[in-house]
Amino acid sequence: MRNKWIVWAGRVISIAPVFICLTSARWKLTHSPFYVREWARFGWPLPEIGLIAYIQIACVTLYVIPQTAVLGAVLLTGYLGGAIASYVRIGEFNPPLVPLTTCLLAWLGIYLRDERLRALLPIRRTTRS
Repeated sequence: MRNKWIVWAGRVISIAPVFICLTSARWKLTHSPFYVREWARFGWPLPEIGLIAYIQIACVTLYVIPQTAVLGAVLLTGYLGGAIASYVRIGEFNPPLVPLTTCLLAWLGIYLRDERLRALLPIRRTTRS
């Protein structure tokens, strides 16, 4: 019973990074004025915005498929690390909290969903003697 609860908690937590990344991809693909201004502020060329959105969607797709979820999480980590680097490059240190939190939620979700990952990275309690 406990194991089912942990897996379901992981699935629920995993919804947040999927929603955040797909929303961001939608902004890129629809050329949302807000996001186009952000894109220009980063100094990225506008023609690349669509390609980045498709890469983001591919990473999310791999993340939601159970057999490729760990690969998806690794690729999302790289993608979101690039977002953090973009903010740091322009000297803004508060906005990186969004991609950092998104990445942490993605890994927490998969950690709770995948028993193999929990076995690989166990959280151990130390007992006092």
